[in-house]
Amino acid sequence: MRLPFLILTPACVLLGIAAAAWTSGGVNIAHAALALLGAVCAHISVNALNEYFDFRSGLDFRTVRTPFSGGSGTLPENPVASRMALLTGLIALAITAAVGVYFVLVQGLALLPLGVLGLLIIVAYTTWISRQPLLCLLAPGIGFGLLMVMGTNLVLAGEHTWTAFVASLVPTFLVSDLLLLNQFPDVEADQTVGRRHVLIVFGKRVGSLVYVAFLIAAYLAIIIGVLLRVLPLASLLGLGSLIFAIPAMRGAIQHADNIGALIPALGQNVLVNILTPVLVAVGLFIG
Repeated sequence: MRLPFLILTPACVLLGIAAAAWTSGGVNIAHAALALLGAVCAHISVNALNEYFDFRSGLDFRTVRTPFSGGSGTLPENPVASRMALLTGLIALAITAAVGVYFVLVQGLALLPLGVLGLLIIVAYTTWISRQPLLCLLAPGIGFGLLMVMGTNLVLAGEHTWTAFVASLVPTFLVSDLLLLNQFPDVEADQTVGRRHVLIVFGKRVGSLVYVAFLIAAYLAIIIGVLLRVLPLASLLGLGSLIFAIPAMRGAIQHADNIGALIPALGQNVLVNILTPVLVAVGLFIG
């Protein structure tokens, strides 16, 4: 399940809850908890399935693991647990689908496209999406940003809003960046199993520039949202994570080919991904 990394999901769901609360004046706490359950199970599912398929392909035996990339190492150390990993992924996927069906019945068919796309990303990410450079770059952000934040807002507020859309752009760019930077240590290993992400196709230099551009885009989304008055002024709290984003950008540019020196940037990138949506959510709650 990669439990330490699941903290990203509550941060993204909190942003959706905050968007719904700011636009509608309040939220159904039970529905918010159920949305969180579905989102956490979705994250567990994609993690467990990724562990299973990377073990089966042999990738886990080739990666150089860091505290932030390369898988958990659980299955190479305990191969008999591979079936449990697959079962965990499928059960979590079923729970996510069940939560989605409930909300479709309660809120209507507007949620269905988001839910179906989310399930497709979970199932196809490791085996197919990771071989399509553009999709591999965008899918993680779409899943945790557009789908998770806007989906949470929809089930709580009952409608799509510009507030939720603009807020969702923050984790959309940040989570795509999270996976992008985490791919730097794995480029050579990924090539051996047929993956084709941005770093493999265009090189680490281009990947570093994309990383910086996506980080800037995430912060611009906050600023533009405030200027357009779809986000409250207090949402600028999200800019506080720049204290970690700036050294992460510098590290990505300077140490793209030195994995040991890049590790601090990987950690700073994780902090940016967690803190920024939480700070923007706090700004929405403050109003």
